[in-house]
Amino acid sequence: MLQNDLLLRTLRGETTERTPVWMMRQAGRYLPEYMVLREKYGFFERCQTPELACEITLQPVDIVGVDAAILFSDILVVPQAMGLEVQLIESKGPVLPDPIKTVNDLSRVRVPNVDETLGYVFDAIKLIKKELNGRVPLIGFAGAPWTLLCYMVQGKGSKTFDEAKAFCYTQPQLAHQLLQMITDTTIAYLKAQVKAGADTVQIFDSWGGLLSPADFENLSLKYIRQIVDAVKEEVPTIVFAKGAWHSLDSMAATGAHGLGIDWCIKPELARQFAGNNITLQGNFDPAKLLSPIPVIQKEVREMLQAFGPGRHIANLGHGILPNVPVDHARAFVDAVKEFKHS
Repeated sequence: MLQNDLLLRTLRGETTERTPVWMMRQAGRYLPEYMVLREKYGFFERCQTPELACEITLQPVDIVGVDAAILFSDILVVPQAMGLEVQLIESKGPVLPDPIKTVNDLSRVRVPNVDETLGYVFDAIKLIKKELNGRVPLIGFAGAPWTLLCYMVQGKGSKTFDEAKAFCYTQPQLAHQLLQMITDTTIAYLKAQVKAGADTVQIFDSWGGLLSPADFENLSLKYIRQIVDAVKEEVPTIVFAKGAWHSLDSMAATGAHGLGIDWCIKPELARQFAGNNITLQGNFDPAKLLSPIPVIQKEVREMLQAFGPGRHIANLGHGILPNVPVDHARAFVDAVKEFKHS
């Protein structure tokens, strides 16, 4: 039994005594306790060692007091499992030395048996659930197929991912073949996360906002829709497509339980687009956590008032920044917990 199921009840549209709160990237580099482990172990070593992934996942629950734990892992474990080499270079970001450019490159990629290639993730989930002991729910996650294609084709991070877009526009058949392979892998991966104990899952489309509404439908949403269809009956499902607020109505129509939004759209407008039958999650600008604590408290109250009571999960509009002081992160969480809708 969960002692704190605020997040799950909010996703299901039930009435709750207050707004639940967690933060994207809450398990990680702004926490001194995490930095100690980062000095000792490489990034994928942290992801692939269930005991380390468990310890890191629990840190923000213990230190900051969030209403949910999110699995410590990375979206790029999926391309790795599909057969691509992925390096994570500290302070530089991800590098895939042999990206996919041609039909021959596609022959190097497979839809894997997730139990064999990603079993360490499911072992970590089982361990985390045991250690959490029902305190808060555990969020599992995966990257959206379009976002994973961006890295698999571009071979590194980018602000525009123009090579990935050019690949889709010049070799559409190949692009859709790859997107479907990523989708099939992701469905199996998320289903296995749920089987291992994840209480809810989030699909991260970090680069959905780089696409026009029509391209977002064609290259991203039609694959997200398949994933949501496959898991929504098993656990509540959240879709977060940063910058793609133009398609909130179509994302709501997938049957997802929650939609993440960034800070570039007003809550009232997001609600108007998404409708009343879905939970909205967000949308505090992570950089605002660098403000003085009284400012954070005031801005949190304003955000919560703008969303109104019910069907809202307080969160950041993207991941927490590494230079945010821990007491500022805690002030954000506490301000949400103390707020009461009149």
